[in-house]
Amino acid sequence: MTRAVPLTFAVPKGRILDEALPVMAKAGIVPESAFSEPASRSLTFPTTRVDMRLIRVRAFDVATFVAHGAAQAGIVGSDVIEEFDYSDLYAPVDLGIGRCRLSVAEQEAGAASIDRASHVRVATKYPAITRRHFAARGIQAECVKLNGAMEIAPALGLAGRIVDLVSSGRTLAENGLVETDRVLDVTARLVVNRAALKTDPRVGAIVEAFRAATAEPA
Repeated sequence: MTRAVPLTFAVPKGRILDEALPVMAKAGIVPESAFSEPASRSLTFPTTRVDMRLIRVRAFDVATFVAHGAAQAGIVGSDVIEEFDYSDLYAPVDLGIGRCRLSVAEQEAGAASIDRASHVRVATKYPAITRRHFAARGIQAECVKLNGAMEIAPALGLAGRIVDLVSSGRTLAENGLVETDRVLDVTARLVVNRAALKTDPRVGAIVEAFRAATAEPA
């Protein structure tokens, strides 16, 4: 009997992961102990399932790995899903974790209405979402792509506004910024590759396991 090819499940580094691990455990996906070792630089880890391994990558890369079939399933924020809009990426389960929002922010001293503006310059790592958001208001957004340190862009004159994830708003306040518009409410989602969902019954079983896990009381 031919042994099945192992499934690859992609998880994001950073803020979502700590909340995701208990949900994954309820769904039967538990990484082996090396996953939790602070000194480990490995990106691939076995799990207690003999037919599944984990990869731990940047959140934006989770979507790419799953959409292109290098991983069959994974967990990522809805912000990333909206930014890439991959046709081969399917997000069947809202996990209800990693709650935050994607917002527009600018310097408190200069915050003003942009209703009459036709063009704005925005620092963000979400250029696609940002352009769509401002275009819906009849405004052309020139996006300066940054991967971090977004909050200092207005003070340094790089851009008048930023679009970034906001949780408590403390980082904005500490950098003299105020939230002026909410673009998108964000939660973490289970994502799967559409082709894998159609061809591998194990992927469908993962979807059902996460549906059951999120239906359980916390």
